[in-house]
Amino acid sequence: MPDEEGHPELAEMELGKVLSALADPLRRRVVRELAAGPDGAARTCSSFALPVSKATVTHHFRTLREAGLIRQVDRGNSRMATLRRADVEQRFPGLLALLVAEDVAARDAT
Repeated sequence: MPDEEGHPELAEMELGKVLSALADPLRRRVVRELAAGPDGAARTCSSFALPVSKATVTHHFRTLREAGLIRQVDRGNSRMATLRRADVEQRFPGLLALLVAEDVAARDAT
């Protein structure tokens, strides 16, 4: 059962929900940026500078949180997001490496 903020337990992380969350390019970008950073790094939602409205940013981060890809913690009037790296790696080994490789391949193509 997800906690009161909507973070699922490790055993509740479902491949379908994770893949559905990652199907959106902006959400994939958020996860790639977190995966490329140091383990445990926390960032505000606004630090990703997504080119969408605040309501849409909220939707994207809720989708990532409910899929189990990120953990969000309230810090004053903002929310900090961290990648659930260990949980994702344990449940779906190699998934984060694929996302980072996708980002490298896209940069090499340009």
